[in-house]
Amino acid sequence: MTLHYSPPVITSELGRFADAAANRNSLGQEVRTPFCDRIEGVAVDDLVERFGSPLFVFSERVLRDTAKRARNAFTSVYSNTTFAWSYKTNYLGAICNIFHEEGWIAEVVSDFEYQKAEKAGILGRDIIYNGPNKSRQSLERALSQRAIVQIDNWDELGLIEDIVTTIDRPVSVGIRIWMDTGFAPVWSKFGFALANGEAGRAALRIVSNPRLRLHTLHTHIGTYLLDPRAYAVATDRLLALREMLRSKSGQLVPCINLGGGFPSNSLLHGMIGPAELVVPAIESYAEAIAGVLNALPRGQRPQLRLESGRHMVDEAGWLITSIVAVKGADRVNAVDPSAVNAKTNLVLGEHARGSYIVDAGVNLLYTATWYRIGVTPARASHVPPNAVRLYGSLCMNIDVIRESVDLPPLEVGDRLVLHPVGAYNLTQSMQFIAYRPAVVLIGLDGSIEVIRRREELADIEQCEQVPARLIRT
Repeated sequence: MTLHYSPPVITSELGRFADAAANRNSLGQEVRTPFCDRIEGVAVDDLVERFGSPLFVFSERVLRDTAKRARNAFTSVYSNTTFAWSYKTNYLGAICNIFHEEGWIAEVVSDFEYQKAEKAGILGRDIIYNGPNKSRQSLERALSQRAIVQIDNWDELGLIEDIVTTIDRPVSVGIRIWMDTGFAPVWSKFGFALANGEAGRAALRIVSNPRLRLHTLHTHIGTYLLDPRAYAVATDRLLALREMLRSKSGQLVPCINLGGGFPSNSLLHGMIGPAELVVPAIESYAEAIAGVLNALPRGQRPQLRLESGRHMVDEAGWLITSIVAVKGADRVNAVDPSAVNAKTNLVLGEHARGSYIVDAGVNLLYTATWYRIGVTPARASHVPPNAVRLYGSLCMNIDVIRESVDLPPLEVGDRLVLHPVGAYNLTQSMQFIAYRPAVVLIGLDGSIEVIRRREELADIEQCEQVPARLIRT
């Protein structure tokens, strides 16, 4: 038996910040709460003065650096790798175009997103069309433009079989497959089941149709997957299906697509950080996948495609928000609580906790439901932090951004910087009682450009139609 020695390490249980000893002593000196007064060298206060609060801020440098690192991680161990940008993660035109400039093709999951990719100038051959709800009209357009439609279900397969009778050439398609890797919750909503042979039957039906060419075996096994071994299992099983198809049809499917699901440096609620220590590096996922692919004879190795979203954009996005109200100020601001306050806390428990209300809510931060979004003051403070609750501005009791976060005493008008928030929050945001804010991009040269302006009343009402009898004059 081989014994592996691991030296002792200092973990985060003893304190939340580097100066943990001072944090445990309310009278300690030089207590410093982390703060963020600049994003990519631009002052937070200046950004708010120019564009208002709340405000989404994206870094072009982080976007491009993340893309380059991911590309190098995979191509250095498996050169035949291509990348598709997941539009649903963040479909702002400027964000999409940065990834397209970096060599990413487009992955879309709806007719709306397909039209976005078309408007961006992406040719059909560089579009992957996923999703369980594709209209006949969008399928006709995608197939005629040589996009790879990844078939999700039997009804869609039947519809495509009908459509291709009107196309005067063989049409390349993919097939989506779901499986249990043993390392992640099973996503059985999408695609054909592998374990019971359904995926194999669907694939054989495709290869037996002279009007169809099976181009891709695709699976997307989940999101925020923290164990790279899950991808090794998925790769191995797709290759086993590929080999079965070859033995029965003589055709070797040229491409496998492992979707996305790679995590960003973020934490789920209840996890102990920092994220950099618990989230594997993207290189670990590349090595796990390539280890399986490189075991094949060189002439039998497929093209590898990936459709990553969260990992690519999450850490490039910040949200600046401002405090609009302080609740339980005596507790929030108390450095050394009195016996009365201490007793109140003891009796009322969580309900006695002080809190801040900010001008952004879960209408802009949908991912706060699952992720422990980082919250940092925009100014320095040497007063010890207290655990407070951070509420959004919506008239809903469930509008809680953080149930508990350590913050120093703050006042109305103080700014907080939330990070990372670049993935999904914009595409899932809504106009519940408030306009959606502006979004700015800080360029490589430090320039600041609006990539989505703040909404106005006309934006909200332009789709409304009021019957003449109900118009007030």
